[in-house]
Amino acid sequence: MTRIILIGYMGAGKTTLGAALAKATGMSFIDLDLFIEQRFRKSISQIFAEKGEDEFRRIEQRMLHEVAEFEDVIISTGGGTPCFFDNIDYMNNQGTTVYLKVPVERLFIRLSIARNKRPLIKEKNDDELRCFIAQQIEKREPFYSKAAHTFTADKLEDKEQIANSVEAFCKQFHLRNNTNI
Repeated sequence: MTRIILIGYMGAGKTTLGAALAKATGMSFIDLDLFIEQRFRKSISQIFAEKGEDEFRRIEQRMLHEVAEFEDVIISTGGGTPCFFDNIDYMNNQGTTVYLKVPVERLFIRLSIARNKRPLIKEKNDDELRCFIAQQIEKREPFYSKAAHTFTADKLEDKEQIANSVEAFCKQFHLRNNTNI
């Protein structure tokens, strides 16, 4: 039974790498945000707007507890998931937690491209965005650093980089990569 739980800041590549890892290893993949959206039939933004952040975080915690019981699964969490309640400790007890660490400048580039899809950063100019990312990382680092492992995920920009990252991840965590057979 294997549970790998990916944590890290938005834009770190949790969904990108998680989905690619699942495909390569034959494991299931769950994006916690998508799981919540499907369960509630609303976007995360809508849930935030209707119920507020406190209630969203309670929902997120309940859904985390549900998916963290699944077996042979790779779970990508929301960027804030490890930072609330006892979530990081719970994740560490349930499986192998991996912090996808990415330099602020790489996150800035990735998030600049996807700015309009992310309500928290939509209205920020480049300087504000860069500063916001750096401040958020600094606040969240104490939680992220509690992960059992760290994996540098700064090279996920194209299919070749993703494939190389999957191969490196599989080697680091002793996972069978079916794409190399």
